Amino acid sequence: MELFYYLLFGGLAAVVALLELSKTSKDRIATSTAFNAFKNNYLVVYSLMMAGDWLQGPYVYFLYSQYGFDKGDIGRLFIAGFGSSMLFGTIVGSLADRQGRRRACVTYCITYILSCITKHSPQYKVLMLGRILGGIATSLLFSAFESWLVAEHNKRSFEPQWLSLTFSKAIFLGNGLVAIVSGLFANILADNLGFGPVAPFDAAACFLAIGMAIILSSWSENYGDSSDNRNLLSQFKGAAAAIASDEKIALLGAIQSLFEGSMYTFVFLWTPALSPNEEDIPHGFIFATFMLSSMLGSSIASRLLARSAPKVESYMQIVFGISALTLLLPIITNFLVPSTGVKNGSISVASCIQLFGFCTFEACVGIFWPSIMKMRSQYIPEEARSTIMNFFRIPLNIFVCVVLYNVNAFPITIMFGMCSIFLFMASVLQRRLMVVAESHKSTKIE
Repeated sequence: MELFYYLLFGGLAAVVALLELSKTSKDRIATSTAFNAFKNNYLVVYSLMMAGDWLQGPYVYFLYSQYGFDKGDIGRLFIAGFGSSMLFGTIVGSLADRQGRRRACVTYCITYILSCITKHSPQYKVLMLGRILGGIATSLLFSAFESWLVAEHNKRSFEPQWLSLTFSKAIFLGNGLVAIVSGLFANILADNLGFGPVAPFDAAACFLAIGMAIILSSWSENYGDSSDNRNLLSQFKGAAAAIASDEKIALLGAIQSLFEGSMYTFVFLWTPALSPNEEDIPHGFIFATFMLSSMLGSSIASRLLARSAPKVESYMQIVFGISALTLLLPIITNFLVPSTGVKNGSISVASCIQLFGFCTFEACVGIFWPSIMKMRSQYIPEEARSTIMNFFRIPLNIFVCVVLYNVNAFPITIMFGMCSIFLFMASVLQRRLMVVAESHKSTKIE
């Protein structure tokens, strides 16, 4: 079965290369030298930040299991991370609008480095502290950096369309190429060189430190609403009012929560789904294959975003529908393909089918990130960007915490079914967002 992994990875790599090499002038955007320098600086930092995050991905679940914790214990650790992101991360992330986005990015680096250090301890309380720190860092990663980029892009008076180029390149590199290299590098450190599952976390801390040094030396500070009379509570009230008064923002938040909630649940479920009988699977290599699929998706997204049609609000309906269908595969194969029941064997036929579906889902994820970033840049007001983006993460984290808390109460097929339903809901809401957006444009024209 090892040949299967190589064929899948090679096939995906060939498709990605073909897409990139076949780009025409319609798929590219002409930019200035100043913008390219700005974009490249951001891409280097973003890639280092994502390397610090992706290096940890393949071995989080495995490390906890090696320390002797069962699925329920590991589920509670994951809950701590998402709960921390919801409670503390929302507050810390929202401070970025008032205290500065650059400062928030540096805080991300420090917090995540400390989280990596805790992985050396097999003590459950220490690991729990690490998950709490990681949750705070995650909120900052998915709000502060994007907020800094959008504000700095506008401050330097670059063309609005060029922002889509930065988004798609960031996902292509940070969530694609860097993730692939990180997965393979983590596999080499942990397995090939025999340093064990904690080694990728040490490497992550090093990359985060390098990125922090670049931020401190080359980034300027920018703010949202930094007025002295705007305390944290008034920021929250202002963000809530903006969401409540603008249906487009509310729909965008619901769509993001539904998709990301399903995505993070998938991160927890893919390992037991592909190895239900404790089959011997190469975690790092499969993770790299997923990221190559995401890279394929971001390459498709860059083409779509460079053109005036179809609109992002339109094609994302299809993306959500396809992603919903892919997460139904574990349920379908469970009924149609009987389990071998062989312990510690190679990957089964059913798992091979699921792996194809999971790669398709990851391609949808690759399209999702730059597309949702584009929509956020259009609909979220600048003065409360980080605060609103962290508000979006509250229902997301509640959803994931509820799922993980009940991880032992439901079969894995039920959880995949729930994720599929939520993704179908996201497709319906995306349709509504398109209708509202078009109606709003028509009203402005009149």
